[in-house]
Amino acid sequence: MEEKLTHFDAHGNAIMVDVSEKAVTSRTAVASGVIQVNDAVMKAVLQGTVEKGDVLGVARVAGILAAKQTPHLIPMCHPLLISKCAVDFEVNQEKNQIKAICTVKISGQTGVEMEALTGVNVALLTIYDMCKAIDKRMELTNIHLDYKSGGKSGEFVR
Repeated sequence: MEEKLTHFDAHGNAIMVDVSEKAVTSRTAVASGVIQVNDAVMKAVLQGTVEKGDVLGVARVAGILAAKQTPHLIPMCHPLLISKCAVDFEVNQEKNQIKAICTVKISGQTGVEMEALTGVNVALLTIYDMCKAIDKRMELTNIHLDYKSGGKSGEFVR
């Protein structure tokens, strides 16, 4: 069975999907990603000695702001009234990795996967930006959707 791509009209033109007939449901999306750093970056982040300030605090705010700005960055995303957006971090000192997790919730007619993914990306990019003077070899990896619920397609668990 061939799936129809919903972001194109009958003539192949890109369109914003009409969600006006969709039911309003509670929707949640969780995305995550990792930034691989070196010993010096990890030490500076944990000890709070990065010259630009509180790396994880600033990255958290940046991720939340980014999730709220998603329709300004991704052309076919709908502007949404986000009910909740949280960005959390898991630090693995042994592997020199910082994992960002972005959770977004709404009651609406379309999902929030793109908002969660945008939040994760910008949180990780903010860590890179704040620490690049220490090491420019940091690497963003494993960015993906972990979970979504609500809407016609229901629940997705990675």
